[in-house]
Amino acid sequence: MRIRHILALAATAAALPAGLAAAAGTPQLTPLLMQAQDDPVPFKGSDGRRHLVYELGLTNFSSGPITVRRVQVLDGRGRALLTYGPAAVAGRLQPGGERTATATMKGSTQALLFVHVTLPAGAPVPRTLRHRITSVVAAAPPGRRTRTEVGGATPVDRQPVATIGPPLAGGGYVSADSCCDATRHTRAALPVDGRVRVAQRMAVDWEQLDAAGRIYDGPRERLTSYTIFGKPVLAVADARVVSTIDGEPEQVPGKFPAGITLAQADGNAVVLDLGRSRYALYAHMQPGSIRVKAGDRVRRGQVIGLVGNTGNSIAPHLHFHVMDGPSPLASDGLPYEIDSYQVTGRGAGTAAFDRAEADGTPMPVAPVLPPTPVTDALPLDQLIIAFPG
Repeated sequence: MRIRHILALAATAAALPAGLAAAAGTPQLTPLLMQAQDDPVPFKGSDGRRHLVYELGLTNFSSGPITVRRVQVLDGRGRALLTYGPAAVAGRLQPGGERTATATMKGSTQALLFVHVTLPAGAPVPRTLRHRITSVVAAAPPGRRTRTEVGGATPVDRQPVATIGPPLAGGGYVSADSCCDATRHTRAALPVDGRVRVAQRMAVDWEQLDAAGRIYDGPRERLTSYTIFGKPVLAVADARVVSTIDGEPEQVPGKFPAGITLAQADGNAVVLDLGRSRYALYAHMQPGSIRVKAGDRVRRGQVIGLVGNTGNSIAPHLHFHVMDGPSPLASDGLPYEIDSYQVTGRGAGTAAFDRAEADGTPMPVAPVLPPTPVTDALPLDQLIIAFPG
C-alpha cells in the first residue's frame, strides 16, 4: 500500500472518536513517541522525601511541529504523581544537542523532558511509571490536532543507593547546582560512544562561605581569596582508586577557560570504585595535590587531594558525583545518600548564588535554627551544609 494511501486512511481513523476507533480495531498513529532515557532510581533527599529523577525521551515522528501542552507522570494504577503545565514543559523540554528549553519540537526531531517527581511524605515508591501527554500536532488532520497519548512505560529501578561519608569536613558549604532541578548538571546530556549520557545527573559543586557569608574575600582573580581553596578532599568510603589525573594547571577565577578539551574538563580528578557498579568522581583539584594513584585502597575520611580550580571551572570548588561506570563521560549519574550532616541555612536560589560568586558580596541565606540534622540523604540544591569534623 502506498504511503499516501496510508496517510489518507490514518486521517480517517484520526477523525473517529478514540473509543470507536479502538472498538473497530483500527491502529492509531502516535506521532509523539516517548521512552525513558534510564530507569529512575528512588532516593531520599535532605527534605526527608523520596525523589525520582530521570529524562523522558520524546521523538516528533511527523513532518510538522508538535507543541507539548501538558505532561502527567502516572503510577502503575494510572494515578497522577506529577503534572507539568505549559510553562513547566517549556522550561524542561530540551531539544537534542541544545541547552535551551522549549515546548515546541520541530518536525522529525528528538528532545529530552527532564522529570523530577517528589513523592508525598510516607507514600510508597511506585513499581512502574507511565506518561500522559497532551500535545498539538500541526501535521494531523484539522479537528484532531490536539491529542492525548499515554506511553513511555518504565520500571522504577530499586537498586541499592550508595550510602557514603562526606567529601569535605567543616561547615559553610553550599550545595550549588545540586539535584534536582538545577540545569547545569541535571540537564548536561551528552552523546558519548553512540548513546546519550547524563553522567552529572546527581552532581553537586561544593563551594564555601566565610563567616561573613562570602564565597571569596579579596581580588576575584586570586585563588587564595576563595574560602574553599585548598581545603582537604576526603574519601567518602573505603574504596579502590580507579584513576587519577594530575598536572592540569590552575585556571584564573572569574571566567571559564578557553580551549579546554573533554579530557581536561574535570581538571585534576580522582575516581573511586565504591563497589556494586558505583563510582565516585572528584574534580577540579589542585595540581600536585593528589595523594593517591590508581590501584590504591583508601579509607573513609582519608585526604586524597586539595580543592582547586583546574579544568573547566570558573571558581575554586569541588565537583562531586556518583555514576554507574568508571568513565566520567561514558556513564550515567546515580543518586547517593550522605550518612550524616546538618542543614544550617538555605540559599535564595541559583541567581543569587551566581551574583555572590560574581561580585564577592554576601550570599543571601535564610538561617535554619536550630540546624537540622540529616541522615542518609542526598543534599538538595542551594543548602548550607555542615559536615562532621
